Amino acid sequence: MVALTNSLLVSIGLTLTAALGGCAGCSPQGDPGLGPEGFSDDYERDDLGDAYNNTGGNYSVRDGKLKVEGARNKPLWLRRKLPQDVVIELDATSDSPDGDIKLEVFGDGVSKAESVSYTATSYVVIFGGWHNSKNVLARMNEHGDDRVVGEELKVVPGQTYHMKIERRGGTLTFWVDGRKLASMNDSEPLSGAGHDHFGFNNWQAPLTFDNLRVKPL
Repeated sequence: MVALTNSLLVSIGLTLTAALGGCAGCSPQGDPGLGPEGFSDDYERDDLGDAYNNTGGNYSVRDGKLKVEGARNKPLWLRRKLPQDVVIELDATSDSPDGDIKLEVFGDGVSKAESVSYTATSYVVIFGGWHNSKNVLARMNEHGDDRVVGEELKVVPGQTYHMKIERRGGTLTFWVDGRKLASMNDSEPLSGAGHDHFGFNNWQAPLTFDNLRVKPL
């Protein structure tokens, strides 16, 4: 009876490990791939829906748009696994003079801040960060020495911007209204289980997002 119990425990453990993708912090099993048609969302509904994993931020859908304020680094992850090469486009608005429009790409789809300090599992894209003084592209640590500080462009409160993020091979680039703000060449690009999701993020500023489009390249 003891042997049978141990066997069952081992079986359950293996099942749970598989469900977590084989390692702590990896993508939740069951998230579909992006598919050749990609993914789009215009938020013309009354709730977030089941395409997203909300890790605890104040995200909501109102008036046909995605809104958030004060999430304090608790992302809203898209439940779609990204391919190696992808383009992501969306509209973004900040209603704060601090700007601080923040996105994550190639993260694990589940991580969130557990304290004031937060190290992402993704590349972090920040438009108007640090009180609207910097536009940054970072590999996991937005405060790291290896981050790329891009071209100067301040966020105007209430103005809607079209943002585009693209990765081809090891090169990640982001644009705002067609203007390239930053590009990073990564010799060991984040990819595969644990680095295959897109997410909205936020610290404190009231932000609005719309017209998300995610397409494989």
